[in-house]
Amino acid sequence: MLQTLLALGSGGLVGFVLGLIGGGGSIVATPLLLYAVGLPPHVALGTGALAVSANAFVNFAGHARAGNVRWGVAGIFSLAGVLGALCGSTLGKMVDGQRLILLFALMMIVIGAAMLRPRRGGGTDGPIALTAPVVLRVAGVGLGVGLLSGFFGIGGGFLIVPGLILATGMSMISAVGTSLLAVGVFGLATALNYAASGLVAWSVAAEFIAGGIAGGWLGMRAACHLAGGRGTLNRIFAGIVFVVAFYIIWRSTGQA
Repeated sequence: MLQTLLALGSGGLVGFVLGLIGGGGSIVATPLLLYAVGLPPHVALGTGALAVSANAFVNFAGHARAGNVRWGVAGIFSLAGVLGALCGSTLGKMVDGQRLILLFALMMIVIGAAMLRPRRGGGTDGPIALTAPVVLRVAGVGLGVGLLSGFFGIGGGFLIVPGLILATGMSMISAVGTSLLAVGVFGLATALNYAASGLVAWSVAAEFIAGGIAGGWLGMRAACHLAGGRGTLNRIFAGIVFVVAFYIIWRSTGQA
């Protein structure tokens, strides 16, 4: 009973993070599955990827209704990235799980620092013109992010959001909404690859998904309210990344 409550509560937190910043769900889910639920590293990665994928699709529907999705960019990014996710997750299963998590935490710090850099202008909330250079940038970034997200067993939203901003110049709220399609697709591809090796705890994933539905709705509402504050989502995004990264490093290198 306690484990079920922990899984439901953890899923709610993961869903909230996904709805708020369009990513970070797996980097919250993985330490919870490891340290609260007690799953082995690779099973935690596979289970977290499945749960975050399902929650991402739910949150994606909310952002789509709110008009925060740039559909053409989302489709190109997802199609290019799913190939990378399948290749990356195949490689990730061959690497020691604790080493993967530690390397991931170090990379999170770099991404968080990049998100704090001042940006000129607020980005565009309008349609994105799919010119040849833009399509090539979106596909290239999608392939690279998909490879990394699959390798680390994550949905990859914390990489996808800055990747979309870099490739298209869209606003943060548009990147959050658009990223959720890719988060869902990448996470599903990764989870299916892990499931093929028996590395998914299905009952725990179901509990995460159930808790994440409510948390995701709250996170999406918060994201829409905060979108008007310049740089607010960027700071929240970076803050969550830093906190989780240092916690993972502490747990991975210490004996606590």
